[in-house]
This record gives sequence, C-alpha cells and structure tokens, in this order.
Amino acid sequence: MRIAILGSGAVGGYYGAKLARAGHDVTFIARGAHLAAIRERGLEVRSPMLGDFVVRAAAEEDTSQVGHVDFVIVAVKAYDNGTALPMLRPMLGPSTTVLTLQNGVDSADEVAANTGEAHVLGGTTYIATALSAPGVIDQTGTSRRIVFGEVFGELPRVTPRATAINDAMREADIDSEVVGDGRVPIWEKFVFLVSLAGFTGATRLPIGPLWADPFIQEQFLNGCREIEALARAEGVPVAADRIEQIKVYVGTVPGTMRSSLLIDLSQGKKIEIEALQGAVVRRAANAGVPVPITAALYAVLKPFESGEPPGA
Repeated sequence: MRIAILGSGAVGGYYGAKLARAGHDVTFIARGAHLAAIRERGLEVRSPMLGDFVVRAAAEEDTSQVGHVDFVIVAVKAYDNGTALPMLRPMLGPSTTVLTLQNGVDSADEVAANTGEAHVLGGTTYIATALSAPGVIDQTGTSRRIVFGEVFGELPRVTPRATAINDAMREADIDSEVVGDGRVPIWEKFVFLVSLAGFTGATRLPIGPLWADPFIQEQFLNGCREIEALARAEGVPVAADRIEQIKVYVGTVPGTMRSSLLIDLSQGKKIEIEALQGAVVRRAANAGVPVPITAALYAVLKPFESGEPPGA
C-alpha cells in the first residue's frame, strides 16, 4: 500500500514508522530539521516497552513530489489546517482514502472541504509519544490505539476500504479498530478531552490535584456533561454511560498526566483551543445547548492561542 503521512511528528510519524516497518511504501511529509533528519538517518522510534527501531523511508516537504497514494493519515495540529490540508490534493487519486486522527470534531469536515467527502474517514488515537529530537520519536508505555470509521453518508456501516486499512494497521502492530460510525469515538474522546485540556490548561496543573478536589472534580465532569449533551443534540450516539467511563478512567491514570494543550502552553507554543473549546462554543450556539463551563475555559485560554499572550 502506498501511504503518506501528513504531519509526521510524534503521532503521525510513529504510525507511519510502524507501517513502513511492516513493508508499506510510506512517504513522510515533513519540513525543516525533522525532514533533513529523516532523509539522512531515517526515522527512529524509541520504545522501552515495545522495542526500538529505525525505518528508512521517503520524506518530502512538497506533496506534488509524492504522486497519488492509496492512503493518507492526517496528524497535523488542527491550527495548521489552513496551510496543511490543501497539501492533500496532489496526492489524491480516484480511490485514495484520507484518515484524519486530529483532535476535535471539525477535522473530518475540514478535510472533506479539500478532498470531497467520499475520500474521508474519521477517527481518534490514544498514544503517548513525543518528538524528542529531529528524526527521533519517544514512546511512553505501550498504547498505540486507533478507532476509526466512516463519517459521511449512511451510518452505521463498515466499508471494505475501512476493513482493508484496519487489517493493514493491525498487521503493523497497531491496535486498530474499525467501527460503523466513526463520529462516535471522535465525540467520546472529545467529551473528555475538552475538559481535560481546559482545566489542566487554565490551572497549569496536571490532572492529579484537580481530581483530588471534590468541587473541581464535579465541575470537570459538568464540563464533560455539557459536551455529551451537545453530541446528542447533533445526533451522535455516544455511550449512555460516558461520564461514568470517564470517572473510572481518570481514577486509573497517573496524577502527573498533562494534556497536550498544557504541554504546548508551558512551552509557549500555539494551542488547539479553537479545535476544542472554541468548537464547542460555536456548535453549542447553533444547537441551543448551554455550555457555561466550557465557555469560561475558552475565555480564560483564548489569549494564549498563539503562544505568548498580547502584551506579555
């Protein structure tokens, strides 16, 4: 299978490396020092629990040099979509499938605006990786899970293309699952992620001290309930016990866990606020769903959208 990875950082680079190691013809779309490192030394994955490896594969900055591919994984940060997603077009053939694994619930529509709905699958991923140096990805733990499916047209349905991609990923040692309605895993993660990112970002604290305070914990869960209500208003059948699932999950994670938004914020980088809290506020206004907690988190974090706030 000819595969391109649009966004070859910690997440996209990891999955692309696994697929290349399994024998697929993978091209990494990258830039700068990371591009140079992949070309010169290959892409290295350091994984103490699953084993280290290096793959040698093509790497390009200009997607017009790639040609048509069978499959594209989109893993760029959502705030780069305006410049990144048009790069998909030169790689599209009549049967190319594009799977977005980006945070948020707007990504599939934004990808489809550049490719047409017929090319698009949507999904989400659970993984702990970091780009520790150009050409080097560090993996913490063993999680490498992708849940995905069709997101447009009649749902639920599992299509042959989704099954073929799922088979390829599982053969590459990726914990992949195809579902009949790809919107469900996207929104189920979103229900949790918006509060996780919002509360850890606004307080500059990991989850542990927040969850230990009964009042903060309840407000965190109320934020999750706002987004659950929004999902149902939009017709997405998230699990009936989603809030209980979140309570159980947070009780099992290390108290040191930080959201990627908090990590980016602490490093003075751009944050995905518009893909998370901003998307909730906009969609809720259209649906008539009250989201006061999420709106407050949006207001607190919005000055930091581009990194350092104005006047800092």
